[in-house]
Amino acid sequence: MNGILSLAQAGTIVDKALEHGKTLGLPPITVAVLDGAGCLVCFKREDGSSLLRPEIAQAKAFGTLAMGMGSRAIAQRATVAPAFLSAVTALAGGRIIPVPGGVLIRSGKLIVGAVGITGANSEQDEACAVAGIAAAGFTADTGAAPAS
Repeated sequence: MNGILSLAQAGTIVDKALEHGKTLGLPPITVAVLDGAGCLVCFKREDGSSLLRPEIAQAKAFGTLAMGMGSRAIAQRATVAPAFLSAVTALAGGRIIPVPGGVLIRSGKLIVGAVGITGANSEQDEACAVAGIAAAGFTADTGAAPAS
């Protein structure tokens, strides 16, 4: 893998994430894939997904890029430093959502983008992102502590 996230790869991530959601029997989900510069590359919103889901999915992805960590780690940071996270969220124009479902896309150690998913519970959103990222041949970084 190189350090670039192509449209085809982003499309694979979205389609496989949606497929994983269907396999799990989840409610309608919304998936956004941003490149490493924070630009929207691919996006799909399933029929029946509620009104703010596009903004939430993109904010989950954007927040992971802005902080350089998966949104699971951002959620943990929010519990120990809520004032810091509040200030950073304000600086980011509200585009940080501190719950799982925002996952960094890595090629080796290099961050090449991020996925944000919303619609199910946060752990299910995250699982769909991880499935999509793996299907495209990248490594998912959820922000979870490494297993010891």
